[in-house]
Amino acid sequence: MRSVIAKPVAAAIVVFARAITAVRAIWPNDGIPDGQCVYFANHSSHGDFILVWAVLPPSLRRRTRPVAGAEYWLKSSINRFIGRDVFDAVLIERDRDKRTRDPIEVMAEVVDSGASLILFPEGTRNQTEAQLLPFKSGLFHLASTRPGIHLVPVWINNLNRVMPKGEIVPIPLICTVTFGNSMQIEAGESKEIFLDRARTALLDLSPKHPGGNE
Repeated sequence: MRSVIAKPVAAAIVVFARAITAVRAIWPNDGIPDGQCVYFANHSSHGDFILVWAVLPPSLRRRTRPVAGAEYWLKSSINRFIGRDVFDAVLIERDRDKRTRDPIEVMAEVVDSGASLILFPEGTRNQTEAQLLPFKSGLFHLASTRPGIHLVPVWINNLNRVMPKGEIVPIPLICTVTFGNSMQIEAGESKEIFLDRARTALLDLSPKHPGGNE
């Protein structure tokens, strides 16, 4: 029964998200790769992955799974239903002491199954004035484990203003989801150089960044 309900709920959430945010996708000149991707995005709201998921073409959306924190998406029955059943999220335990498996191993298995991922390399929501928090090492380790996969930077703009922290009722505002050209890890590339390159690719998409998209 839960799986039967999940599909119409997913469709309803997409319609609601689009209605509240009037979200507009901005695509790169090279287009989005047809193959598997890791879409890595900035993170300021629990709704971030919903906007990225909502603007993907249906053929890509059907095989794309968000990576999310288990502690949030398992804390209540409604959260579990939305996270697990509706979006088929890859739930990662961020508390190392509670982990039973390596998160990189889990994500690599999902990639091997044919799915794409939506990943937030900051590791947590950015509630600061900085445009991006420092990247965690997960994106590097996943790229190193599966070096052939396309890595696509995605900048989500305005969603933190649609649903400010602590608010229950969303504020209708126009949001954009800007996709950059895909990149891949280079042979022998160090963690520091790779993460700096990925972070720069993401920041370059921000409207607030010099040369960023509007």
